[in-house]
Amino acid sequence: MDTDYIGTCWHCGSRLAAVDYGRETRCLDCDKDTRVCRNCRHYAPGRANECLEPMVERVLAKDRANFCEWFEPADRVPQGGTSSPGEDLRAAAEALFRR
Repeated sequence: MDTDYIGTCWHCGSRLAAVDYGRETRCLDCDKDTRVCRNCRHYAPGRANECLEPMVERVLAKDRANFCEWFEPADRVPQGGTSSPGEDLRAAAEALFRR
C-alpha cells in the first residue's frame, strides 16, 4: 500500500502522512507530538507569536499538541535538533566572538 507523505516530524525528521497529525498522535520514531506549532507551515521563529498568521491564538508550548485551527503540516527538515530557535541564535552569536 502506498502512503502519501505530506510532512516530516519536527524532532526527528521522519516522514508523516495525513493520519499522523491527529490531536493525540505521536511520531512513531521519536514519540513526540505531531500536531504542534513546530510541525506547521505557519511556524515562523522571530515573528510575533512565532506564527505567520496574525489572527492565531497564542500557543506557548510550540512543541506540544494543541487545538490551533490554522494548523497545516509543513514538509521541512528539522534544524538544530531539540534546541529552540532562540538557543540556536544565541549559540551563533557567541560563536562570532570566540577565538
